[in-house]
Amino acid sequence: MMSVSSTLQLKKAILVTIDGPAGAGKTTVSKLLAEQLDYRYLDTGALYRAVAFGIMQSRIYTDDDMAVDIFLKKSRLTLSPATKGFRLVWNDQDITDHLRTPEISMMASAVSAKPAVRNFLIDVQRKIGQDKSLVCEGRDMGTIVFPDADIKFFLDANPEIRALRRYRELTLCTSSITLDDVSKDMLERDRNDRQRAIAPLIPAPDAIIIDASGMGIPAVINHMTTTIVSRFGSTGAKKTHQH
Repeated sequence: MMSVSSTLQLKKAILVTIDGPAGAGKTTVSKLLAEQLDYRYLDTGALYRAVAFGIMQSRIYTDDDMAVDIFLKKSRLTLSPATKGFRLVWNDQDITDHLRTPEISMMASAVSAKPAVRNFLIDVQRKIGQDKSLVCEGRDMGTIVFPDADIKFFLDANPEIRALRRYRELTLCTSSITLDDVSKDMLERDRNDRQRAIAPLIPAPDAIIIDASGMGIPAVINHMTTTIVSRFGSTGAKKTHQH
């Protein structure tokens, strides 16, 4: 069945970054904003999860920097365009559907501060961003990867709300996780992300900070689109047909 929806048409193609901690709603907001703009969506956290997945499979120790560096130089991460986003292929294996587990998330946080990992991924991300028309989600998109992004958002929420959101997401995949487990993991990950020496989780100086603790997703999207249109203008809404 075909339906008609509207996408926002800007006067020029832009690059949007959305940073923030785990559970703040970045993934949902980024996907919906990309739909509103008819842009492609890049979950950069998934790239770090992909590296974590590869390292777990290889059974090397994450604290062995030399082994990690050698491993990555022999590895290949390919982003295959899909509907509004990308499929992630590690060497020749499509691993897109295997990355949303607590173990992978914790390892991704642990390896994300490693220079070898960041160097491995930064070129991949910047190449994708060259053509703009992209919404990028992550933790250092506006500070390190795309410091010249056209507009930057930092999405946050209080820890209790973020833990509950992540718990609900994870229970779709597994029934063995508890809210207490998720809360503890999230607090540890927050601490790791904010205190690491390389690319800590902080808002860019020119980022628009949104506290979504008391906001629904539609309100966050409305705030973002209103801000984007006020800066870059719009040629109106374009109707698109969807099956």
